[in-house]
Amino acid sequence: MYPLMLCSIISLAIIIERLIFWFGLRIKRNRRVLNVILRLAEKGKLNNAIKTCKQTNDIIVKILLEGIKNYNYNFVNALEATATNEINSMKKYMVILDTIITLAPLLGIFGTVTGIIISFGILGRGGLVDPSAVTGGIAQALITTASGLIIAIFTLIPFNYFNSLTESNAQEIEKYVNALEITQWKYKKENESKS
Repeated sequence: MYPLMLCSIISLAIIIERLIFWFGLRIKRNRRVLNVILRLAEKGKLNNAIKTCKQTNDIIVKILLEGIKNYNYNFVNALEATATNEINSMKKYMVILDTIITLAPLLGIFGTVTGIIISFGILGRGGLVDPSAVTGGIAQALITTASGLIIAIFTLIPFNYFNSLTESNAQEIEKYVNALEITQWKYKKENESKS
């Protein structure tokens, strides 16, 4: 039961930390500023776009800012590298939750099997003098399986929720990054045609 208790504590701590992370991300989201930045970039007013970026802590704005800052150097790579870092921060600790989802039921089954082995050992040594000792031992051993399943189930729900949030945010990041790339491509083409 101690390893299962450790799994439940780790799982709960990660779930709370991720809830705080996602809540903070949602509060910082500022679509109005994102649209202003895209309009400024489309007009080629990159310095104004950089000033506008500093008005918010939105992660998508942060990604666009890196692209705009590196516009003359490696625009696309700067966008991709920053986006990858932000998506990795969204996936933080998900491997641990995934491991707990798999490990907790296995630990529970392991506890049940060892408990049953002990119960049958008692049965083998003393015969069937007190059947309640054997059945009580088996019932107690099954508690670990139930505990492992409960921990896995209550970890699986937030795990899937956090993964869906990561996926939807990654799609939104991709949408805005693509929009910035298109605006910059259009701006370059317009300037080339004027020359």
